[in-house]
Amino acid sequence: MCGVSVRITRLRYAFRLYPNAVQQTTLARAFGCARVLFNGHGRPRRHLTAQRRERTRPGPLHP
Repeated sequence: MCGVSVRITRLRYAFRLYPNAVQQTTLARAFGCARVLFNGHGRPRRHLTAQRRERTRPGPLHP
């Protein structure tokens, strides 16, 4: 880099939230919806993976 030194610093922060009752309800609803979507998206993929596993199981070789 033509004599230019670059220094990369990675920072990490830890923090804790203390939501009030309304915020707790809102967060629970948001994370609940996200969990339903995530699990619903993964279900068909897991089903297809299981089907592929059944098809590709080693069996007896036929000459």
